[in-house]
Amino acid sequence: MSIDIDKLMRLEIPQVRQELTARDIALYALSIGMGRDALDARQLPYVDPLQGPAVMPAMVLVMAHPGFYLGHPESGVDPKGVLHADQAIEITGPIPAKGEVESRTRITEVIDKGAGKPALILAETELSAEGRTFARLNRTTFIRGGGGFGGLSEPKNPVPRLPEPETAPDHVVDLETADAQALLYRLNGDLNPLHSDPELARKLGFQRPILHGLCTMGVVCHALLRALGDYRPDSLRAVRLRFAKPVYPGETIRTEIWADGRFRALVPARDAVVIDGGLARFT
Repeated sequence: MSIDIDKLMRLEIPQVRQELTARDIALYALSIGMGRDALDARQLPYVDPLQGPAVMPAMVLVMAHPGFYLGHPESGVDPKGVLHADQAIEITGPIPAKGEVESRTRITEVIDKGAGKPALILAETELSAEGRTFARLNRTTFIRGGGGFGGLSEPKNPVPRLPEPETAPDHVVDLETADAQALLYRLNGDLNPLHSDPELARKLGFQRPILHGLCTMGVVCHALLRALGDYRPDSLRAVRLRFAKPVYPGETIRTEIWADGRFRALVPARDAVVIDGGLARFT
């Protein structure tokens, strides 16, 4: 169903304030699988408030989360057609480990691929604390069948797609996900039922509920932090990627990483590339 562009552009996306606690920080890290290796002391500050709290940089993806606003009846969007297409984060300052965090989200562009074809919704979120912006998030949401409303067919400033590396990766990191991973990750604020309701997932063409795209991204950021940042919380400065295929909870995610920051992720059991076009920047 074509999106109702007038409704969408009138939609008031919540400006959210969150009082950040050590519990929130540990919950996020646990929800992306950190701490599964009980003998890896480098992970403990992220999951044990008594040894931290160290903020996993990818946590900016869920801080002051505005929720599933495209599922609102007044969004002009069919929520059953919503899929996450790509995501970028840029960390512009120190990430707070406590206190109030505020998010402001706005829709920047809506792309029309034609009647019966997808629409793409581009949105930007800024995170701030004590009057300073510390992270910027950019995402593209894919709306199945949402085209045909008469908008532009391409973004004004498209991000160029990275060429595939021609050499073997410099690092390969395998991280398991748990069967209940999506149910735990939902507690960060994204309650889209696609990640919890088996019947809805089957109606939308999936075998069972899928992992949140941002949970998959969190797992991959964990792999990047291990391979390129030696678990230093202030080392990761930016990440961008494209979601290629979904991950099912319980699967192992293999992240292939090149020394220049390029990466991709796959599920070896299905020989499926789940993230491509990845680029990370470290200090």
